[in-house]
Amino acid sequence: MSELKERLRADMTAAMKERETTRTGVLRMALSAIGAEEVSGQQARELSDEEVRGVLSKEVKKRDESAAAFESAGRAEQAAAERAEGDILREYLPTQLDDEELTRLAKEAVSEVAAEIGETPGPKQMGQVMKIANAKVAGQAEGGRVAAAVKAELNG
Repeated sequence: MSELKERLRADMTAAMKERETTRTGVLRMALSAIGAEEVSGQQARELSDEEVRGVLSKEVKKRDESAAAFESAGRAEQAAAERAEGDILREYLPTQLDDEELTRLAKEAVSEVAAEIGETPGPKQMGQVMKIANAKVAGQAEGGRVAAAVKAELNG
């Protein structure tokens, strides 16, 4: 079992003992989402820590989108509850890169592709650059932010 999944289970048990209903519910939902991902597809499998982080990232994104929807509908209480759930899940994710660090990693990825192809890459090499950039970022930034940073460097 992955260390992160084990930590989620242990924290859920502790939250149950402390009668922290919100935390218990959020962790139970996260473990359920992880379990669903493990049994999806052709064959059941155990997720790695990186894959568990991916599932948690999706759940955080869902909470953020729900909070925005509730906010725009004038339902501040539900928006606050969604944000609180997202914050609990964020505790299990790596800290996000700031814009400066993300730009630096995008520049490195562009340089590596330039070295591979022997010329300065353009928008046509976006896929190659994104592959390298995503490996460098390793889940510490949302895909949209990475793509925007890479695009800025390629069009730079």
